[in-house]
Amino acid sequence: MKVTVFVTPKKNVLDPQGAAVAHAMTSLGFKNLKSARMGKVIELEIDGVPGDEFNAAVDRICEDLLSNPVIEDYRWTLDEAGR
Repeated sequence: MKVTVFVTPKKNVLDPQGAAVAHAMTSLGFKNLKSARMGKVIELEIDGVPGDEFNAAVDRICEDLLSNPVIEDYRWTLDEAGR
């Protein structure tokens, strides 16, 4: 299964990388920009069958390895066609 994980800073956490991007975009003339947040995307190929056990395993990977739950949120999507 192809799993795509999206990790982003929590809304109340300072995002200096996003602020730098927003500043650069404004300097380049993008005047309608309201904000920018930076994160990361991780693509995983995992053997398994979708269900509660599979979901729990992916959540554990995200919480224990791919994100810092204190300052980051994560979400993931499953692409069954990506087998």
